[in-house]
Amino acid sequence: MPRALALNCSLKAEGDSSTDKMIALIAGELESHDVQLSETIRVAGHDVKPGVSSDEGAGDAWPAIRAKIIAADILIFGTPIWLGQMSSVAKRVLERMDAFLRETDDQGRTPAYGKVALVGVVGNEDGAHHVTATVIQALNDVGFTVPAAAATYWVGEAMGKIDFKDLPTVPDKIRKTAAIAASSAAHLARLLKSEAYPGAGAS
Repeated sequence: MPRALALNCSLKAEGDSSTDKMIALIAGELESHDVQLSETIRVAGHDVKPGVSSDEGAGDAWPAIRAKIIAADILIFGTPIWLGQMSSVAKRVLERMDAFLRETDDQGRTPAYGKVALVGVVGNEDGAHHVTATVIQALNDVGFTVPAAAATYWVGEAMGKIDFKDLPTVPDKIRKTAAIAASSAAHLARLLKSEAYPGAGAS
């Protein structure tokens, strides 16, 4: 059975979060395909040091988070939009994943090879497509596989005061988007578990 892990890249270290609600929506759809969410990590609540290595020394919380990412089959990457961009926390996570590019096996595969990535984005301003594009590109660069229709997002009225977490019900279109993303991810994760990428050894 594929296992999922979620990273909540909210700027809040704790408390109510629209990003959590989006992650829960995606995780619920994954569960309908027998994929269990093992944990949601609120990254801002951990001391993830700046840098581009897998361990930035004393007190760095990233090595333990990294181990959980590598142990999962599906990564749900959740971020809010701030100033039309992903959160600074999301950016830091992607910067830390840059180390994967220097941690390849003898077939050139990074630790993220065979892992599937889904993206959830929330905000009260434009930028969902921009954030999705940059996050997916970065995740794919370090080795994650992106399924068809891999992102689910909700963007409220520009400069509005309603957050995703405050909606009485999830809009039908958002729920359907999450459902197709989860279906694609679960299917792809099972394929990759049964037959890994071959990579390309040194000639």
